[in-house]
Amino acid sequence: MTRGAKTLGVAFPVVWVIVTLLLPYALLLVQSFWRLKAGVITHEFTFDNYRRLFGTPVYPHTILYSAGVAARVTVASLLLAYPLAYLLAFKVGRHKQLMYMAVIIPLWVSYLVRAYGWKIILGTNGILNGLLMAVGLTHAPLGIFLYNRAAVVLALTHIYTPFALMPIYAVLESIPASLKEASQDLYGSRWRTFVHVTLPLSFPGVMAGCTFAFVLSMGDFIAPQLLGGSDSALMVSNLVWSLFGVAYNWPLGAAVSVVMLLLTLGLLWLASRLEARWNYTGARVGAPAATA
Repeated sequence: MTRGAKTLGVAFPVVWVIVTLLLPYALLLVQSFWRLKAGVITHEFTFDNYRRLFGTPVYPHTILYSAGVAARVTVASLLLAYPLAYLLAFKVGRHKQLMYMAVIIPLWVSYLVRAYGWKIILGTNGILNGLLMAVGLTHAPLGIFLYNRAAVVLALTHIYTPFALMPIYAVLESIPASLKEASQDLYGSRWRTFVHVTLPLSFPGVMAGCTFAFVLSMGDFIAPQLLGGSDSALMVSNLVWSLFGVAYNWPLGAAVSVVMLLLTLGLLWLASRLEARWNYTGARVGAPAATA
């Protein structure tokens, strides 16, 4: 390749990232300092949007509520993803790839279809109520399954568990079998081998999976809108949609978005630091085992 072709090949993705990612974020940041007067956005620099954001209890409460939902989804996704990834990595032999594809194949289905599927299952005239009435446990449809936080957590857990599973499975698959064999040669039980060898070495994948589940579920919009009912108004994504689309308060919506972006970047930085630390710890765990 000529030098011009190489330069063009490097410049195109850089320009693409600047135009589609960095520039919109910069415009969002600038807009968060504008002022809204009598329903008209004016280009006057002000900190009023951030004062209102942190001075009005509803906005911090919404962020904390969304973080709580995301934390529940993260824990549930991890509890489902780790055992399944461990099973695929170490216990399944002949049909490993087929089972792995079966786990991630829901990602090929439209997100909207999966969210609506849970509405059909949990609805008053849905599959779950029909099953309960068919077996005689209830005599009338129950409305407790839908339009609440539990329904949102359930749907988001189903949607984002594959995102948590993939990095965990990749890390478990890359652990050398010799390390587990060395632990067993030193009379380590299966549990001690898992706690002292497998779990520390798989921590980077766990951190990546938890980060995926938390960030994606905290910024989710459709599932809370479909399944959350009145609780959906407490999710930060729906709050941003309301500020931009209903209240026409774009500066305040931009300020909320900037704060969420900073929180996400902070979470990613913390996850990367923890992952780097555990990568070093995992290397120290693996070296003595391999030597033994």
